[in-house]
Amino acid sequence: MKRFEWVEHPSDVGFRAYGKTLAEAFENAALALFEIMTDTSKVEPKEMVKLELQAEDKEALLYDWLDSLISYHDSQNLLFSKFEVKIERSASGLCLEGKAWGEAFNPEKHPAKTSVKAMTYHMMRVEEKPGACCVQAVVDI
Repeated sequence: MKRFEWVEHPSDVGFRAYGKTLAEAFENAALALFEIMTDTSKVEPKEMVKLELQAEDKEALLYDWLDSLISYHDSQNLLFSKFEVKIERSASGLCLEGKAWGEAFNPEKHPAKTSVKAMTYHMMRVEEKPGACCVQAVVDI
């Protein structure tokens, strides 16, 4: 199963990420997000950050997950290439426990591709079937 693919968009960048589970699709969505910014194969998993998020539905959780990773990139100059996500249902909706591994951006090591400004809800989609999940997102560039 491919991890992600690009989605045509006239002015921004869209992607569709896949997984056997919702958590795996979220992990691959994060990888696609950072692949927009750089060649993730050159990003070593030297530092780890933890994220704990709650949202009322899957789309809001996907938005918050990717938006939080963009915030880490913007505030701490970090690029990520490895992700681990756990998603559980709670009384108030969904809870995500995530980890992201990466390192500080180094222009000599990490080729700069496209700068991501923000997440959007435009064209966002989350589809779950037994044994397969697909999430779609568009980021503002």
